[in-house]
Amino acid sequence: MSMFKHVCVTNRHLARRDFLQQLDVILNLPVDKRPDALILREKDLSTEDYQRVSAQVLSLCREYGVCCIFNGHIDLAEASGADGVQVSFSTYMENPVDKFVDIPLTGVSVHSLEEAEAAAARGADYLIYGHVFATDCKPGLPPRGTAALREICRAVSVPVYAIGGISEENESLCFEAGASGVCIMSGYMRL
Repeated sequence: MSMFKHVCVTNRHLARRDFLQQLDVILNLPVDKRPDALILREKDLSTEDYQRVSAQVLSLCREYGVCCIFNGHIDLAEASGADGVQVSFSTYMENPVDKFVDIPLTGVSVHSLEEAEAAAARGADYLIYGHVFATDCKPGLPPRGTAALREICRAVSVPVYAIGGISEENESLCFEAGASGVCIMSGYMRL
């Protein structure tokens, strides 16, 4: 399985322009700046609206050779041929493992060592851990830091991606802690 270094996590409310235009700008970046994968987050969309947007985003990602991962919509990810699905720890643990079998990649968001070990043991392809640094997305919540990230990276055999307050200035700290890659929202959405 090919893994990623930079993952764009979408949030159309942060986009500087029309959402699809924003994604086109991101996917048109030079290869060394372009994300390797895109997680279509958009948690506030209805299933119908998510399905409509996801078809357009999946097509864009295919055009640029970027892995397209749906957030939370397991059945839609399978039906549309998405490259993967990203789910919360509770969603992953509450669903039978065979629900994910026909989706190429299953990522699980974790917030503790115990969650990371449980998700990895159950068969998650990769984990997203955070928030590592202070972020506007989680105001008032203290960041978990790179020491906790390092502990998780050492404890599991699947790739771990850091999320939360990641920037060009601090991403190297995540890689030094053992992360396989970083997930960036604001940095891409505000280009």
